[in-house]
Amino acid sequence: MPATVPPSSLELRSLVKSSGELELSLVEVDVAAPSPDEVTVRIEAAPINPSDQGLLFGAADLATARATGTRQAPVVTATIPAQRMKSMAGRVDRSMAVGNEGAGVVVRAGSDATAQALLGRTVALFGGGTYAQYRNVKAERCLALPDGTQPADAASCFINPLTALGLVETMRREGHRALVHAPAASNLGRMLVRICAADGVELVNIVRSQAQRDLLTGMGARHVCDLGSATFDDDLAAAVAATDATIAFDAIGGGTLASRLFSAMESAAAAKLREYTRYGSDVLKQVYIYGSLDTGPTILQRNFGLTWNLGGWLLWPFLKKLGPAGEARLRERVVAELHTTFASPYSKVISLAEALQPETIAAYSQRATGGKYLINPNLQSRS
Repeated sequence: MPATVPPSSLELRSLVKSSGELELSLVEVDVAAPSPDEVTVRIEAAPINPSDQGLLFGAADLATARATGTRQAPVVTATIPAQRMKSMAGRVDRSMAVGNEGAGVVVRAGSDATAQALLGRTVALFGGGTYAQYRNVKAERCLALPDGTQPADAASCFINPLTALGLVETMRREGHRALVHAPAASNLGRMLVRICAADGVELVNIVRSQAQRDLLTGMGARHVCDLGSATFDDDLAAAVAATDATIAFDAIGGGTLASRLFSAMESAAAAKLREYTRYGSDVLKQVYIYGSLDTGPTILQRNFGLTWNLGGWLLWPFLKKLGPAGEARLRERVVAELHTTFASPYSKVISLAEALQPETIAAYSQRATGGKYLINPNLQSRS
C-alpha cells in the first residue's frame, strides 16, 4: 500500500534581506504530485556540509545570531556586515531552500518506469532542498541503495565521496603521479586516504594539529605534514620529493598555503635539473582550490618559477566533463564501498528546529574534525 503523503512539508529556508540581515526559518510548503520522471522522497537524513553552511549563513556574522519565535518554530536572524553585502547581490530578498544531499524513502513516484522502479526504495539524492520533510526530485538524481541500507548510512553518498574520487580522477586525467591534499583530517580527507591506499596512489596529507596527524597516521597514511609545525615547509618539501606529487587540492583557500605548495613542488623539481635556469623547472605544478575554509585572499610569493597553474575545482562541472558513464562508474564504487571507504560518522542527529537553535549553530558551524552533524527533517524536536 502506498505511503500517505501529507499535503505540506516543513522546509528550512535562508533569506538575505536588502536591509543587511540574514533570516533562517522553517517554512511550510506544498508537496506537489511528482512529474512523470520524478519521485517524492521522505527525507530522513541530510548532512550539514561546509558547502551547505555557505548557502545557509551567507556572509552573516554568526556572532550576532539571535533567535525569536518558539522552540518548535524558531526564526534566527543575524547581521551581514555592509562590506559583505556585495557578495550576496544574487540572492537578496530570495528565500532559498538549503541542503545539497540526503537520503530517505521514496513514498510516491511519477508514471515513468525509472521513477516507478524506485517506489518504496531507500535512496540517496542530491540537487538541493534536502533540509525538508519531503522533496520531489528527478529519478535520475537518486541513487538506489541495497535493501536494508539505513538513510543515515547513505546521507553523504554524493558530495564527499564523489569529490574524493574526483580528485584522484583529475590527477590521473591530467597526467600527474601523486597528489597533495589539505586539510586532510576532514571526513572527505579520510575517504581520500582510504581511496589512495586501495588504488596505490601516493598521497601527501596536510593537517592542522598533532591530533589530526596522529589520526591519519593511525589510518596508515605515510606522508602527513602538520601546518602548525615549525618544520612544516621542510616536511612538505621532503614528502613532495618522495612522492613526485605535482598536483594539490586545497580546501583552505586563503593565506599562503597554495604558494608553499608550489614552492615545495618546485624545490623537488629543481633538485633534478642538470643546469640552472632563472625561469625555474619546466615541470608543471598545479594547485586547485576547491573550498574556502579561510575566506581571506590567496597570497602567492613568486619563488617557484613560471611553470604553474592555480585554478578552482568544483564537483558539478567535473562530473559534467566526466560524462554519464564516468559518473555512473564512480557512483557504483560508492555504493559498493558505502560502509568502508565512504563511511561517514556523525557526532549528532538533530531535527530541523534544532538546526536553528543558536547553541546548535555555534557547535556545527565550527566545522571541527569529527563534529559533523546530521539533520533528520522528520525527527520530532526535543523540548
